[in-house]
Order: sequence, then structure tokens, then C-alpha cells
Amino acid sequence: MREINIYYLFLIAFSFFSSCAKHALESDRPNIVWITSEDNSKHYLSLFDSNGVSTPNIEKLAVHGITFKHAFSNAPVCSVARSTLITGCYAPRIGAQFHRKMQIVSMPDSLLMFPAYLREAGYYTTNNSKEDYNLIKDGGVWDETSNKATWKNRGKDQPFFHVFNIGISHESSLHFSKEQMDSTSTETDLNAFDIQPDHPQSDLFRYTNAYYRDKIQEMDKKVGAVIAELEKDGLLVNTFIFYFGDHGGVLPGSKGYLFETGLHVPLVIYIPAKYQELVDTEMGSTQDGFVSFIDFAPTVLNLAGIKIPKLMDGKAFLGPGANRENLNTRDETFSYADRFDEKYDQVRSLRKGKYKYIRYFQPCNFDGLMNNYRYQQLAYQEWLSLYEKGKLNEDQAKFFRPHDPEALFDIELDPFETKNLANEEEHRQTLLEMRSRLNGWLKEMPDLSFYPEHNLIKNAFDNPVAFGQKHQQDIQQYLEVANLNLATFEQVKDRLIKHLASADEWERYWALIVRSGFRENAKVLRNDIREIAQNDPELINRVRAAEFLGIIGVEPPSEVMSKSLYASEEPAEALLILNSITLMTSPDYNYSFDITLEKISKNVRENDEVKRRLEYLNIL
Repeated sequence: MREINIYYLFLIAFSFFSSCAKHALESDRPNIVWITSEDNSKHYLSLFDSNGVSTPNIEKLAVHGITFKHAFSNAPVCSVARSTLITGCYAPRIGAQFHRKMQIVSMPDSLLMFPAYLREAGYYTTNNSKEDYNLIKDGGVWDETSNKATWKNRGKDQPFFHVFNIGISHESSLHFSKEQMDSTSTETDLNAFDIQPDHPQSDLFRYTNAYYRDKIQEMDKKVGAVIAELEKDGLLVNTFIFYFGDHGGVLPGSKGYLFETGLHVPLVIYIPAKYQELVDTEMGSTQDGFVSFIDFAPTVLNLAGIKIPKLMDGKAFLGPGANRENLNTRDETFSYADRFDEKYDQVRSLRKGKYKYIRYFQPCNFDGLMNNYRYQQLAYQEWLSLYEKGKLNEDQAKFFRPHDPEALFDIELDPFETKNLANEEEHRQTLLEMRSRLNGWLKEMPDLSFYPEHNLIKNAFDNPVAFGQKHQQDIQQYLEVANLNLATFEQVKDRLIKHLASADEWERYWALIVRSGFRENAKVLRNDIREIAQNDPELINRVRAAEFLGIIGVEPPSEVMSKSLYASEEPAEALLILNSITLMTSPDYNYSFDITLEKISKNVRENDEVKRRLEYLNIL
């Protein structure tokens, strides 16, 4: 009996001391706060850009922290950027690359949204309040996620991770009316900044710039309020504070596009006095090393002393093992753009050092293709109107013209990416190196977007990562077909003919897109394309073939595209068809369509994204 009592006393003592040790470990870990402002690139804060406005509260953070001059979102829109942040993974690898999601996707096997690892380690995790993930979220991510979530409800001495989202600078803030513009002045002096060179130098664009800078300063005040609350609670001594934009800004051509204004975000990290030894950098310093959203989750886990899951694509840039020397060697970031609401495109980019490489995989598209939400902004409407009237210069007009398949920019000399260096001989070696590096990344992921979204919904989204691994060789083959656009038509003509006759429908799909990229140069093969437009088993291939015939002006695409739309039962497939119809109705083609709403599948026409296209085309 005495031995049993001693045994139970030992268990009680072990439990007590384990609890004390766990409590001591938890209380010794730093708190971490993310303050995220929506829709603003670094270009509008004077801390990062001389053309910006003062943000005194963010600047105060910088005095006691680190200013990152090269921080990037990997995507230029909310849900894709936030899916990257919450996973530490490239979105096209895990199936989270489409905005707005038509179908939510599973998390990769054996990987959790990173706050779940913090909770397992004893952290109190809260989110106030935007999520907007394209992934299935389990119940273990947040202790609370709402517009009332706060660190204040944690246990005694419990470390916390808190996210605070500021929507003041969101795109919707620029949906003002002409009457508001005429009756309301801005706090920012209308002559205190330059309008970027690819924008019209108009009164409306100048007012929109000033009004947006007002919103940036209003946002900064909210940042100050969060910091003041942390200070009131005595938490600045042991709390890391990350301030960053959730992707680029919302002046026309920014949000939704892989330009620096869509990707290059402000980032300041406040370093608390108690944990300065975790950071191998002087307070108040500026860092030039590149960091991306894929790196944020690993960095938070590293600061908290938690092992970083191998399935994350990012690398920690602060905390144990992350030193200043290593950070300064980082000089590249990859980015991606796919569907934004109802508008499809497929664009990838690599920024390495001062050079930016952009690969347009569907070069027949153009940036200014109608997106209903974007065009609620008066500046977008004016930009399009001036283009249609022929009142734009070459830099301003390119937003409404088809792309070259690839572009190369020197960001130091050309920060707004107006001068494409891809065809200049002196930059040939840089172009080839950047092209090769991007292709290697696409193959390595692999990038799921080489399948159309509707095919991924049907076949991949139960387990996108496993699907990508199983079909990695197929994806590499589709990439090789797509890259035929980088040669001349005569060099690849025979290969294109072979790919168009392939039994693989997606090999044919990419061969058709390549044909459209060659435009009139591929006109000699129009009879082969007519056959595909009438008889291909895949509706979208018929549409792509009709699109080519419409682009080169030999045959109206209306009948083939309309019939394909009527035959589709899948909203994502129909939306892709409608993207081509919208392209064909744009000013440079101006084809007419007579589409009957009742002939469209009920399942298709009730989809929200499809409705936006139908509204624009005056079908609803």
C-alpha cells in the first residue's frame, strides 16, 4: 500500500512540475501580432517611396524594428494572397490560386494552417477578422475569429498570436461618384505627387491618387490605435509586430496584376526589447533582402520556437538560424495570377534583383479585359474611354492591347514597367536566365493551372497536391507546348500540327492557345482549326479554335462560342467560355453575339461569377 501511495505521489509531483515547466515555456515565448492593411503597395508610403505620404505610426514601428524594402505578396489579390500566408505554400501547387473560389480545396496532407501549430504549443490565437481562404479550415486554427477577437481573453501569462485586419484602404474605398469628386476636396495636395507614367495624366486620376493617399494616412491612424492598445496592456516589451499590406494597391492596373504596384508591399517588423537576441539585425535598420508571403508562416513559427513543417515552401527570415547575412543574399520572388472574379488569365512572374520577368501564358488576353468590380472605379472607366477615343500614348494604351508572351523590365530604371527589354539583344542573356528559372519553378511545384479550372474542380480538388504529383510529367509537357510561343511560328509549325492532333485534350488546348498567340502568322493553318472548332470533344477547345479564327479575322466566333456555352453544364467551364466571348466583343474585335439566357444551363446561369459576365454582356 505504501509503495502505491509513493507511486501516486510521484505521478502528482510529475504532473505538477510538467505543468509548471509547460507554463514557464509558454510564458517565455514572444507574442506575435500581424497588422494587415488591405490593398496597398509600398508606393504610397514615404517610408518606402518618395512619391508617398507620411505614415507616422508605421514609421515609429520602424524606429524600433526593421524596414523591409523588398517584401512581396506572391499574388495580387486577397484570397490567393491570404491562402499563401496561412499555409506558407505556393497557391498554384495546392489548388488555391483562383479568386473568388468556386470550390474550396483541401489542405495538403499532413499540413495544417500555421496558427494550429501555435495553438498546439500553447499559444492563444485570434483573428480580427478577415480570413478569405480558398482552403478548407478545420476547427483548430483559431481560438476566436470575429470582429471582436482580441488577445485580452487569453489565459494568464499565455503567449498569443493575433491578426488585425484594416479595410480602410480596400479597393471599395475608390468606388466614389463623380458628384463626390466634384464636392469633396482631399487632404493630400493634388500637386504633391507624380501620377505613374502609364496612367492618363487627368484630373480624375490626380484626384483618385490624392484620395487614395488620404486613405493610406487614415489607415496609419488605425495602426497607431492597435499599437496604443498593446502599449496600454504593457505588451510592447515582449510582442513582435508585423505591419504589412495584404497585396498591392488599387489604382488601375495594380490589384489583380503582376506589376510591382500589385505585388510589392510595405513591411515593417517591430522587435520587442525582450527578444532582440532572436533577431540578427540592428533596430531601426533597413533590409534589402527579398521576403515573400510564403516566408511569413515559417518566420512566425521560428520566432515561437516551433519546428517548421517540411511541406511549407517558404523559409524563415527571422529567429534562430535566420541571420542577416543569409537574408541579404535573398534576391528573388515568384508570383502568380489566374482568375479574378469572372476574369481569367494565366500569368507568372519572377523578380530577381533589379530585373522583373513576366510570362503571359495566354497572350491573346489583355490586362484591361472587363472585370465588373474593377470598373466600378471611375478611373478605370475613364482609362477605357480614353483608349476607345484614341487619346492615350503608347505606354498608357498597352493596358488594352494583347501581350507579347514574355516581358523583361529593369525595375530600378523603370519602376512602373513601361519598357519591355525582352527583345533587346543586350538583355538576351538575362532574359534566358530568368525564363529558365521561372520554368524550373513551374515544373518543380508543379503548377496546376496548366489544367483549366473546371477540370481541376472535377478531378483534382479533393487532393490537389497528390493530383499535381501524379500528373507532374503531363504538366511539364503542357508547359513545353505553351512555350512554343517563345519561338517563331516557322520554327514550331510542325510541332504545333502534331500537338493539335494529340489524343490528350489539354495538349490540344495549349496548342490552340499558342496559335492565337501567333495571330496572323499562323493564318495558313486556319482549315485545321476550323475542324477543331466544329468537332473537338472538349467544348473549351472548340471555343479556343473559334477564338483564333476570330482573332485573325477569317470567321466570326459567335456561333461556335454560343453553342458551346449552351452545351456546358459546369459553371467554371462556362465562365471560361464567357471570357473568350468577352474578349471577342472588346473594341479591337467588336464581334456581336446573340445569346439567349434560357438556353444556358440553370446550374450555369445561377453561378455568381457567371452572372457578372452575363450582366456585362447584357444577357441578364
